[in-house]
Amino acid sequence: MSEAGEDLRVAAVQMVSGGDVSANLAEAEALIAEAAGKGARLVVLPEYFGIFGARATDKLEVREHDGDGAQQAFLARMAKTHAMWLVGGTVPLACEDSRRVRSASLVYGPDGRRVARYDKIHLFAFARGEERYDEGKTIERGTEIVAVDLPCGRVGLSVCYDLRFPELYRGMGPLSLIVVPSAFTATTGAAHWHLLLRARAVENQCYVLAAAQGGEHPGGRRTYGHSLLVDPWGTIVAEHEQGRGIVVGDVEHARLAKVRDELPALGHRVL
Repeated sequence: MSEAGEDLRVAAVQMVSGGDVSANLAEAEALIAEAAGKGARLVVLPEYFGIFGARATDKLEVREHDGDGAQQAFLARMAKTHAMWLVGGTVPLACEDSRRVRSASLVYGPDGRRVARYDKIHLFAFARGEERYDEGKTIERGTEIVAVDLPCGRVGLSVCYDLRFPELYRGMGPLSLIVVPSAFTATTGAAHWHLLLRARAVENQCYVLAAAQGGEHPGGRRTYGHSLLVDPWGTIVAEHEQGRGIVVGDVEHARLAKVRDELPALGHRVL
């Protein structure tokens, strides 16, 4: 029971983005080129790849209108330059509420045209001692589940905190690949990152590709890193622990078919 599609080399880009959009895009450009040089035809950038400022409100200052802006133009140019599918982690897009943005994951094709947009649905909040986060203060949540047909088959789009909500992925139907651009905190990442990514791969019997932020950012926030490619059995295919770098591996349909044939759990679902 494998989804229609072809084997595809994929890559996750890991960054330590800061508050300067131009500097972040230059770093992303070099890492995308490195992934392309290793044969990747689908590349995923992390959440907040273009702006990770000292304050949560910094992204409001560089928000873009849908279809127009430096980050969107960059993604289109990179996809076309390298003739690849490119998932732009998240871009802050304007919404009707001037105090907030939509955190949008944008997918571009090899011709540079955008083929999908997913607005992050689940907004992170965490409080432990002096460590506190509340994305709802600066982000307006999305409402639409999005999956897109790419050469490797059906690909489910999600962002970071979405990973904790398995019903999101069940709503996408059978998938070949889930992508998870992220900026997990060092605290929550150490506790749950590998567990959650492997669980989503096992229960959906598909590959999971997670592109993370991994280091210390302006304002002292630390992200967990550990960008991963996980196969349908929950095996970690490739990992980059900390700092800037890439993870490269293959979505293999023979592997999808073998796992699903040996353990046909998707066909056993009754709820």
